[in-house]
Amino acid sequence: MTQKLNQVLAVERQTKGKAHSEITSIHKATLKPALFNGFAKNYKPLDEDGETFPPESQRVQLKVPEVLTQVKRALSDLFDVTATKDAANREAQANVVVDGAVLLDGIPATTLLFLEKQLTDLNTFVQKLPTLDTSEEWTYDQAASLYKTASSQTTKTKKIAKAIVLYQATDHHPAQTQLVQEDHVVGNWTKVAHSGAIPGNEKTAMLERIERLQRAIKFAREEANAQEAPEQNISGKVFAYLFK
Repeated sequence: MTQKLNQVLAVERQTKGKAHSEITSIHKATLKPALFNGFAKNYKPLDEDGETFPPESQRVQLKVPEVLTQVKRALSDLFDVTATKDAANREAQANVVVDGAVLLDGIPATTLLFLEKQLTDLNTFVQKLPTLDTSEEWTYDQAASLYKTASSQTTKTKKIAKAIVLYQATDHHPAQTQLVQEDHVVGNWTKVAHSGAIPGNEKTAMLERIERLQRAIKFAREEANAQEAPEQNISGKVFAYLFK
């Protein structure tokens, strides 16, 4: 029977989960040797009128051949679904078209899925990139490969003690003075700010390109996953060899 690859992918996870659950349950049972053992006991007295006892027995609850049959049944669908998916993936491919032009030609479905996940991470990464402070005007310095602002100037001051007269001297009292600290300009700072950030519009444009490519890759992956997937039946040969 021929299916579409996307139909196979839709049931793959459920098939994996079911097989894992069943194999885990079977494996736990095989770790209990007592389930494979049993006995039947009957008592016969030596004397005809001797005391009698009822028979005793313990039923064998698990048999290895039956366990292997359960394992085969649990894994057969998983083996066949996986083989069908992988066989189809060999042929499943599509072009990645952005803004009407082919950016990537004949990309396998598995690579498209990889790119889709990577672009999700890149989108998160770019979202966190720092951008230039919009309160400043920036120009790009080619020599330093940095953005810079125009120079700005601020003054450098120094505290200088100065005596001021509180009361003038009189015939009876001397003058009263007090030392105060005054700020005196002693120089000028000239500052040019530098930044390794990028302009906000560049970041926005980068995110838009990532999102356009994400959409194109998703579309291509859907196209690739529409590939025909002829059913593969490998489990019969595998288990016929293993459990013969």
